[in-house]
This record gives sequence, C-alpha cells and structure tokens, in this order.
Amino acid sequence: MKITMQSFSKWLFAALFLLAASPVWCARKPKAAERPLRIACVGNSVTYGYGLANRERDAYPVRLQQMLDSTYGARRFEVANFGHSGATLLYKGHRPYINLPEFHQALDFKPDWVVIHLGLNDTDPRNWPDWKEEFIPNYRALIDSFLMVNPEARILVCRMTPIFDRHPRYQSGTRDWHAQVQQAIEQVARGAGAQLVDLFTPLHSRPDLFPDALHPNPEGAQILARTIYSALTGDHGGLRLPPVYASGMVLPRDEHLLIEGTANARCSIRRVLSKDGKVVDEGATFTRADGSWWMELPHMKAGGPYTLTFTTQPLPPEDYRFYYPEKYPFLLQNLTQGAPQTLTIDSLYFGDLWLASGQSNMELRVDQCSTLQQDLADAARLGQRLHLYNMPARARTDAVEWNDSVLRYTNELRHMDFQGWTTASPEAVRAFSAVAFNFGRVLCDSLPDVPIGIICNAVGGSTTESWIDRTTLEWELPNILRDWRNGDYGQPWARGRMTQNIAHALDKESPAYNTLQRHPYDPAYLFEAAIAPLGHLPIKGVIWYQGESNAHNIELHERLFTLLQHSWRQHFARRWICEFQQKSVLPFYFVQLSSLPRPSWPAFRDSQRRLADALPDTWMAVSSDLGDAADVHYRNKRPVGERLALQALCHTYGHSLQSEGPAPRAAVRGQNHTLVLHFDHAQGLTATRGFELASDDGLFYPADIKIEGDKILLSSPSVKNPVVVRYGWQGFTDADLRNAQGLPASTFQLKVE
Repeated sequence: MKITMQSFSKWLFAALFLLAASPVWCARKPKAAERPLRIACVGNSVTYGYGLANRERDAYPVRLQQMLDSTYGARRFEVANFGHSGATLLYKGHRPYINLPEFHQALDFKPDWVVIHLGLNDTDPRNWPDWKEEFIPNYRALIDSFLMVNPEARILVCRMTPIFDRHPRYQSGTRDWHAQVQQAIEQVARGAGAQLVDLFTPLHSRPDLFPDALHPNPEGAQILARTIYSALTGDHGGLRLPPVYASGMVLPRDEHLLIEGTANARCSIRRVLSKDGKVVDEGATFTRADGSWWMELPHMKAGGPYTLTFTTQPLPPEDYRFYYPEKYPFLLQNLTQGAPQTLTIDSLYFGDLWLASGQSNMELRVDQCSTLQQDLADAARLGQRLHLYNMPARARTDAVEWNDSVLRYTNELRHMDFQGWTTASPEAVRAFSAVAFNFGRVLCDSLPDVPIGIICNAVGGSTTESWIDRTTLEWELPNILRDWRNGDYGQPWARGRMTQNIAHALDKESPAYNTLQRHPYDPAYLFEAAIAPLGHLPIKGVIWYQGESNAHNIELHERLFTLLQHSWRQHFARRWICEFQQKSVLPFYFVQLSSLPRPSWPAFRDSQRRLADALPDTWMAVSSDLGDAADVHYRNKRPVGERLALQALCHTYGHSLQSEGPAPRAAVRGQNHTLVLHFDHAQGLTATRGFELASDDGLFYPADIKIEGDKILLSSPSVKNPVVVRYGWQGFTDADLRNAQGLPASTFQLKVE
C-alpha cells in the first residue's frame, strides 16, 4: 500500500487521538498474582435496584456479573453492589454517600474497577442550588478515596440515567439541574482521566422502562448492565454502521463526508473506496473507548458504482496492556481471540440523497394511485439513476388491536422495516411512495448525470410531535410529553386510534399490560424509531407531507412544525473532524393540505402558507386543486411530486424556472369600492371563482373578478368598503387561481393595507 504524507498524517492524528482519550489507569504497573477481578458498583437507588420486585436477580450489578461469567467463565470476576437509595454525591447533600455504610464497605472491598453512578439525588432542591460549586471537588475526592485503597484501580464515571417528564419536580428545576449535573460529571471524567460511560443515551428513548420516571424496570436494568459491560470489556457488538449504509445506496457528491459507526474498542479500522477493482481512496482510524469511530471520505464527483469496504483489525496484545494489566491474563487471552471483521457496501453511487417523510399521503403507494401505468413506465426507463430505500411501518395504524408481538417491538423502537436499497424498477416502485417517486423522477430527468437517492419513512396518521426529538420537546414543550393519549394536545382521532391499537396493553388482565405502552403517534416516537437510526446522514433536503393529524390546533402546529425543522436540522447537520458545524440550512419542501370538507382546513392551509414565508429555507407545494371531497387520500399524487421537485430545482439546484403558483403580495383599496390584489409569480393569471370580500363587520360575500396583468381587482355589491379578502376559504374548494405554468395559488386571507 502506498503511504503518502497525507495518509500518514491522518494515521498519526488518529493514533494521537486514541492515546489522548486513554484514561490514566492505562499505564499502571501490573502485579503477578491472578485473582478474581473485583468490580465495585457505587451508586444510588438505580444501582441498588430500587423498585425491582426481585433486586437480587434483576439489579444491574447482578446482571453484569452474569454477563461477565458467561463470557469469561465463573470466578473470573466478583461484582459487588454498593448502591444506596437516596445517596447524594455532594458531601453537604441530604444523604451523602461518603457517610453511608456502603461507601466504607466499597473501600474495604479494595476494588480493581469502580463504576460510579451518582448525581441523580443531587438534583434535589435541597442540594444542587446551594452546593453545586462543591460537586466537582467532592467527586474528585470520592475517586481519590478509591485510589487510596488501590492505586491501580480503574475508575469509570457514569453519565446519569434519565429523569423523565413525569417526575413531579421535572419542570420546577429537576430537568435543568439534571443537565447541569451531567456537564459536571463529564468535566470530572476529563479532569480525573477516568473513563466516561454514557448511561443516559441508551435509555433516554425508552420512557416505557421507567415506571416512576426515575428507576428502570428489569429490562432497563439489563440495558444498564449491557452498557457497562461494553465499557468494561470493549465489546460493543462489532463493526456496525447505521442500517441505511448498505449496498446500492447513494452518498452525497462534491463535498467532504464524515461516516460514523461503532466497533469493538482497541481496533484499527481501514477503509478502501474502489471502482472497477482499482483503489480510488483509502484511510485508517481507531475506535475510541466507547466503540465509536469516524472517517472522512473525500469530494467525489457524481457517478458510480463504487465499492466501499471497512475492515477491523484488533490491536496486538501488547497494546491491550494499555487497557488491562497483565495480572489478568485471562482477559488478554480472551481479547486476542477476536477475528477481523469486514463490512462492504457494493453498488455505491455518489449523487444527491433526499428524505421523504410524513403521514399517509406521503406513504400512499404508486400502486394505489390513478397514474400507476404512467409511473411504472417511468420507473422502467430510470433504471440505475434513481435509488429507493423504503422504510414502511411493520404494523399499520389501521382500526385494529395490535397483538403482543407488535406491542413489544413497538416499545423496542423496532416499528420500522428497513427494507434496503433498490433501483427504480416497476416491481420496486409499486410499493414505494407515489409522491417521493415522482419527486425523484423529475430530479433524475432534470439532472441526468446525478444519481438520486430517496429514503421514505412516512407513517399513516402520524403526528408532527411524533417526529421531533425528545430533548427538543423536553426543553421547548415538555407538557406535550405527559400522558399524550389522555391529554388534549393530540387530535381526538389520533388519540382514539392509538387507544384502539394498544388496547391489549391497557387491559389489566392481559399479560402485555403496560400503562406506558408506546405508539407511533406518541411525541418523539418516530424520531427515535425512524430518524435516529439513520444516523447523521448527510441528506440534501427533506420533502414532507403531514398535517392532517394536527389540523385541529393551528397555533400548536405552528410551534411544532418550527420545532420539527430545528430538530432535524440539528440532527442532520454536516459533521466535520473534531467539531460540528452546519454547512447550510437543511431545506424543507412540504405539501400544503389538499381539499377536504373539514372546517379547520382553510385556516390551517393559510397557516402553512405563512410558515413557508416565515421559516428559513422552507418552500411549499399546493395540492388543494387535487383533493377528493370523499377521501383524504386523493389518488393523483403525480403532480404533487412534480411540484415539490420544481421547488427543489429552483431553490436548491438554482434552475431558472417558475416553481410555484400565484402568491399574494399586498391588498390595497382601489376606486369605486374595489380591492386590488398584487401577486408574485403572476405571469398569465387566470381565475373565475374562489374570492370573497368583507367589510369591518366580518361578513364575507363572493367577489367579482377582473384580471389586469399581475393584479386582480375584486368587488362585490354587498361590500362597500372591503377591508379583508380571502381565497379558497372552504375545506373543499373549487377555487381556480393559476399562473401561466398552471400552478395553483394557495388558500390565503389578507387585510387591506
């Protein structure tokens, strides 16, 4: 392999990063005697196992012992539980751990490894507000206490497990203080050179495992044990990438990429990008202590196919000693048995990658639409230029009661079916979103040399709040998280359908009884099950069709849609080495609700129009001319995909074209009691109906229409002094204002300037 100065610099940087991340215990002088390695689990009620019906069986230290015995054999480890309910880290807290018998017992144990999980009770108002400045010195003193009895002790400092919104003090300070304590814990780990273990992230998406919002149930304790086991042993499940990184995928062209994955600790990872059997680019890195790794890909022009291969190689045994002393040869022997692993992505193309999401009108399949034959013919000619990744729900939210299996995998965040990449054949397209397919079709025809990839993960009936990440909701709208099914934030239809789907879990006589049962309509659920698994995928943009399940509350939706964009833009922000930065604002292209005789829809459509004007890099496609008065799922989705594509071609790709219908700019008084409307995108205006006028009495009357260039003059014999105009203001509307390109105008309401 040819080694260049650039590749050597990358290797050296990765090696230095690994050494810098190594904790101070790595170079301890080994002892000759072998004995069971003692692990002290220090903590509060979560460590103790409070709330578990059988803590002697289910507390995480017990589960940890079982995992270690299973891997290494009995009598290799001795795990002891030194947890005490209510314990604080703060020495001046209401129940300092250093004053409890478990602390002294832990010191007498003379542990080799110490796992510390403290801080939850320090969020109590009796503790943190007054004594927070002493937290870091007290934590360092606690660590020093264990190093006094065993200078070679390995210290693992844990980020706290979550406290959820149902906790009674959540909004009175606990949420904020929990975040501050987490930051202090991370600072302690850095300052002490201790290994930081993240117990927060694996459980933050599982509120169903915390009956009292604070203490995990047996399944939660098992996740804790597995997380700590991985931190202790370096076994993080082997080489893995997010599931969407698979053969046939599309990666972004013309920009540096950062691919992130996980592998076992103490591994080197080599990457080779090749085409036609020839190496195009290669690189190497090491896994960090938590199993994470990242790797750059260079700028690549549009095209393919390429092959991208990742290979892991365990570090040689002499390097293991940086992690484990020689006095435990069984550890060295076990760890050296690991075999290299390889992950290959074949048929990789570089182009543009888009995400299509929302609810049932985005989900509606090509074979359910009126343009089926035309769409299938287009699919046959597109071939390798259009790549599709379908992520349908494994169980539909139809009017049925789910069985135990569905309830279980929904709780486990396995509700989506990751079906893998395929190219646009008639067979593949049949079951794919009609809106997303036609969006991709137009992009392929307009960008003939650029492979287009589209991921679709729409879920019928889903709510806006279900697509927003939990942290954003916890800080910006925490009340929506609390008992959503029985609250008044969700649309009654959506809450009723959820209740019907999970009825088996709500039956006290059922073995699946679970008052915390999850559902795709739950706030944050679909972010956790359908967005987070994509990783920080560098997508080009989003096409979004949702709102039917939020049209009952316009004001709330305006806030939620804004939070949704913030959430996704944070998640999919471009990532760079050693820092995070957003290269540009992720564009959102969304579909306005169509026509349906529902009373709130005219105002909701107008709200969507105003959101598109107000939010950055956000554009809207109108569909009100396509609606079906008898069916929310109108069957002609081809124009919707085309209109979204026109907006993307104009605003993301910079093509010079007309991408939207007439948009009202201003309403002014004219002569003889007329009202004059000025429009943008107004070349070739046509209209015969749909306008209404009102004076200050608020009574609306149909208006007569006269078109003059980019202006429309409106009048009504029943309105002498018009002060407000509205257009298309019915749930199901036949309003017909268009421009020369045939693109329709949005519903709107304007006051006279």
